[in-house]
Amino acid sequence: MGFFDKLFSREKKESLDQGLQKTKESFLGKIGRAIAGKSTVDAEVLDNLEEALVGADVGVDTTVKIINRIEERVSKDKYLNTSELNKILQDEIAALLVDAPDSGFRDFDVPAGKKPYVIMVVGVNGVGKTTTIGKLAYNFKKAGKSVLLGAADTFRAAAVDQLTIWSERVGVPIVKQQMGSDPGAVAFDTVQSGVARDVDVIIIDTAGRLHNKIHLMDELSKIKRVMNKIIPDAPHEVLLVLDGSTGQNALEQAKQFTAATEVTSLAITKLDGTAKGGVVLAIANQFKIPVKYIGIGEKMEDLQVFNRVEFVDSLFSMK
Repeated sequence: MGFFDKLFSREKKESLDQGLQKTKESFLGKIGRAIAGKSTVDAEVLDNLEEALVGADVGVDTTVKIINRIEERVSKDKYLNTSELNKILQDEIAALLVDAPDSGFRDFDVPAGKKPYVIMVVGVNGVGKTTTIGKLAYNFKKAGKSVLLGAADTFRAAAVDQLTIWSERVGVPIVKQQMGSDPGAVAFDTVQSGVARDVDVIIIDTAGRLHNKIHLMDELSKIKRVMNKIIPDAPHEVLLVLDGSTGQNALEQAKQFTAATEVTSLAITKLDGTAKGGVVLAIANQFKIPVKYIGIGEKMEDLQVFNRVEFVDSLFSMK
C-alpha cells in the first residue's frame, strides 16, 4: 500500500469514526452504565448488558444471541472481568456481521466477468434511495468505472427529475421516459443502451412502494425478466436501501422487501444523524444479507463500502 493509499484509508476511517459518533456515544454509554461498579461478569451484569443492547436498537433476537455467546465464555472462565467485556463484545458483534459474497469487492470495484454489472436498487420512498444511487454513481466513476443510470421509478412525480439532477451532478448518462411509463420498458432500454455503450456499471432505480406487496413483487419480477432478455443473469445485485435513523422500522421494511424480491445486499443510510446505528447489527443478523454500503454523511464520499472490522472498531473506539 502506497503513501496516498494509506492517507485515503486513514481519512476514510476518520470519516467513519465521526459518522458513527452519535451511535457510539449512546451505545458505549449504555454499556458503561450496565457494568459500572462491577468487577466480574455475573448474572446482573448480563441482565444489564442485555437491556443496554436492546436499548441501542440491536434488537431482541440479536441481543439474545450475543448474550448467549458471552454466557458461554463466562462459563469457561469463571473469573472473566468487566474490563474484558468490551473485547468480547467486539468479537461477538463482528462474528454476527455477514461479509459480501465476493470478499474482493472493496472500494467500488466490480466482480470480474460481469460487464455491464447491473444493480437494481429497491427501497421505500424517503430512505435516501435516489441519493444513494447518485453517490454510488459518483464513487464508481471515481474508481474509473463508466456508469449508466436507469430511471425506472416512473410512478413518483419527482423520482425521474431527482435522478436526472444526480446524473448531471455526477456527469453520467441516464435513460428515462415520461412519468407513468412502464418500468420494465425503462429497465430494458437502460440495459440495452448499457450493452451498446459498453459501460461497466448499470444502476436502475425502482418504485418505492409497500402498500401492495403482490403488486411490488410482480413489478420487480417483470423488471428482472425483461433485463434477462439482454443479459441472462441480470440483475447481478439487488440492493435494498434502508434508513438507519428509523431503527426498528428499517427491520420491518427489510422484512417486506425480502419477501417481495431476492435482495442480495443492503445499503444503510443516515447513520451519521442517529444514535440508532445498532440496527445495522439487527438487520445483518436477522436477514443474513451482507451490508455492502453505509451512509455516514452528506458528502458523496460519505457513502462507504462497508467493512465489518472497521465498523466494529469505530463503534467501540473511545476517540
